[in-house]
Amino acid sequence: MKKVYHLGNCTTCQAILSETGLAQKGFTLQDIKTDPITPAQLDEMKGLAGSYEALFSRRALKYKALGLKDKALSEKDYRKYILEEYTFLKRPVVISGKQIFVGSEKKTVGELKEKIENSK
Repeated sequence: MKKVYHLGNCTTCQAILSETGLAQKGFTLQDIKTDPITPAQLDEMKGLAGSYEALFSRRALKYKALGLKDKALSEKDYRKYILEEYTFLKRPVVISGKQIFVGSEKKTVGELKEKIENSK
């Protein structure tokens, strides 16, 4: 599978998509705001990432607004919040075969670029 879960109006996601050329390399793009992720898709991401926490964004505005930073969240909580509010998914999420790349950190984007370059 070659899939990208992103937010269409997110400049960081746009920059990474542009930089890596994923759309031109056969990746299916899913804008999670207009086409929400399904429980099955989230469960698949969790299987590759190892936990729902690894997919959870603490940068989301609602994280502080809901007082989540002061709570001990369980895996069940992370899953629930991601499914309820798309901004809780750390973006972008790129699935390439059996590998997953989560978020926009330089190291992650570098690993993604390397994977794409090596699969030519």
